Amino acid sequence: MARSPLHLILLFVWLLVLLMDGVYASDGDADPIYKTCVEQCEKTGCVGGKCSQQCKFSSDGKPEGGPWYLQEPLYLQWKQWDCRSDCRYHCMLAREEEREKLGGKPVKYHGKWLFRRAYGFQEPVSVALSALNLAFQFHGWVSFFILIYYKLPLTPSKKTYYEYTGLWNIYGILSMNSWFWSAVFHSRDVELTEKLHCSSAVALLGFSLILAIQRAFSVRNEASRVMVSTPVIAFVTTHILYLNCYNLDYGLNIKVCVAMGVAQLLIWAVWAGVTHHPSWSKLWVAVVGGGLVMLLEIYDFPPYHGFVDSHALWHATTIPLTYLWWSFAKDDAEFRTSSFLKKAK
Repeated sequence: MARSPLHLILLFVWLLVLLMDGVYASDGDADPIYKTCVEQCEKTGCVGGKCSQQCKFSSDGKPEGGPWYLQEPLYLQWKQWDCRSDCRYHCMLAREEEREKLGGKPVKYHGKWLFRRAYGFQEPVSVALSALNLAFQFHGWVSFFILIYYKLPLTPSKKTYYEYTGLWNIYGILSMNSWFWSAVFHSRDVELTEKLHCSSAVALLGFSLILAIQRAFSVRNEASRVMVSTPVIAFVTTHILYLNCYNLDYGLNIKVCVAMGVAQLLIWAVWAGVTHHPSWSKLWVAVVGGGLVMLLEIYDFPPYHGFVDSHALWHATTIPLTYLWWSFAKDDAEFRTSSFLKKAK
């Protein structure tokens, strides 16, 4: 029975490889009409009939009324929109409206789709869904913590019988950290928030791979755990340093994340196919679901009405998978604890 699902997983990996070649095109910022619009806006502060207060300067070149971001409402000041980013945004809006009237298709600008701001948030739907994912991760981790330390029996030294408690606790913390920076990044996309978002996502995926290897291969010895974890930690650390200190290559980062994601999906898929774990069905649903939603992360499409794109849908689909994943973690803790106590008797 494990043979057919495994073939489906391998087919899925092949499909991902085909899709990864053509998803980084960005034609909008090369458009001469768009370039001219931005240049004119930076001089006049206006695009069509809409003017930006960020582009109002006095005769000595300083922003009128003090720094431009201090003129914004308090809840918007931390985002620090400047004249160029505001001009780019309004020029993109104007250009896309022209394209739509002429029957053209939306294009990417500076490597990304155009989103309509709402209440100061750059991608409001993704922000809301990231926050919801953060809430579900917190709920899952807390319920796991309560089960482990307050419902299941402990050793005489007050330690858990479940050998992977520490790994799941670290996983929960890294997951919440990743979703927090996801919400921050989607609310305001600047270099700092993008670095924090990419770094936290890579750290989570790297540790998730370590968790998959150690649980699937039942690595319990401390020395063996160090030997398994060290290469992955070294690779993830090197990649994070590369992104932060040398080149924030979004395309490379996507490929690294997909590679680590596919690797752990394959490990969990094979393990689910050969193990007699009582919750193997939950694991299979999580693995297949995780593979399918990864397609949304790779093969994106323009945001619907400027708000919902494939990435936002990916955020939405990870919410039920998060609940299912923590449910499996709790089942695994109960199963391993019960097995240990039976052997002890």
